[in-house]
Amino acid sequence: MTLTQLAVVGAVALLGPLLAAPRRWHLPVVLGELVAGVLLGRTLLGYLDASDPTFTFLADLGFALVMFVAGTHVPVRDPQIRRAFGAGVARALVVGIAAVVVGVALARVTGTGHGALYAVLLASSSAALVLPVVDSLGLGGAQVIALLPQVAIADTVCIVALPLAVDPDHALRAAGGAALVVLAAAVVFVLFRAGERRGWRQRVHDVSEERLFAVELRVQLAVLFALAALAARSHVSIMLAGFTFGLAVAGVGEPRRLAKQLFAVTDGFLAPVFFVWLGADLDLRELGEHPRMTALGLALGAGAVLTHLVATALRQPASLGLLAAAQLGVPVAAATIGSRLGVLEPGEAAALVLGAVVTIVAAVVGGGVAARSGVAPGD
Repeated sequence: MTLTQLAVVGAVALLGPLLAAPRRWHLPVVLGELVAGVLLGRTLLGYLDASDPTFTFLADLGFALVMFVAGTHVPVRDPQIRRAFGAGVARALVVGIAAVVVGVALARVTGTGHGALYAVLLASSSAALVLPVVDSLGLGGAQVIALLPQVAIADTVCIVALPLAVDPDHALRAAGGAALVVLAAAVVFVLFRAGERRGWRQRVHDVSEERLFAVELRVQLAVLFALAALAARSHVSIMLAGFTFGLAVAGVGEPRRLAKQLFAVTDGFLAPVFFVWLGADLDLRELGEHPRMTALGLALGAGAVLTHLVATALRQPASLGLLAAAQLGVPVAAATIGSRLGVLEPGEAAALVLGAVVTIVAAVVGGGVAARSGVAPGD
């Protein structure tokens, strides 16, 4: 990858903010970045080569940071979230059961044999998408508070389960690797919490702020990349490393200054590189060549929406069920990992991303309906 190509990636990634700018649309920034990658990658112009080692390495860094930031956005320290934990677990469980039924049925109809993978996709939610929509629309109240642990639980469980579902022949190895990464993140949490309680972090912060050392950012990035390296060596997606480390940091409490620094590094550079790379890696022409995969993508999106609407049986508003169906990290990781392992059929990776796009559209609709129906503090 050349500097010219990197400049082009940075420029075309601005399509993300341009499409997301109209507030009434409530579109995620990543949608425009994916479109830019599709236009410049394998599908159309072929200018960007997603197999380039440098491009791939930068994309991996971006993916790790995207999932890390998603983990830090989970409000694990909020007392209201803890009180709503039981309702969130119940709804996530009901959705999970429905996802297994629909996922197995889809695998049989399409003949792919990927029932476990589809079940994980259908059950997943994306905290990285849901939380910003909730904040931007000012949604609140008891039902929204119950939604957040449901999304966090689904996100976490599906991230852990994904490696097992993508490559069931090596499920034992993947389970051991996932357990190792989760354990390492737990150790980091204990160490960070001890440093916080004993005042070590505050003293480092004061010196770093005065001398402009950015020590906290350096430490966070070093730990994140170390966990990502452990995940790679353990044959587990770096998605798990990023998300669990983000949860650990959220559990301790992330300083505002550090949050702004991470936002700059992630959303300003590496996250756009990752999503443009992902779009460039997809060959959507395969959907035209394999109509069955187009149907699969649409069915996965519709199936995810339907399975999340099952939670209305537990008195969740349908609009919030649509919002909870939003997917991003898990389908993206499934497409990436599955393509690298060669376990997906031609066009299936694009179908997984197409399904995620359908859920994003449904989530945008659900969020708008929730806002107009008065889902607000005090409901």
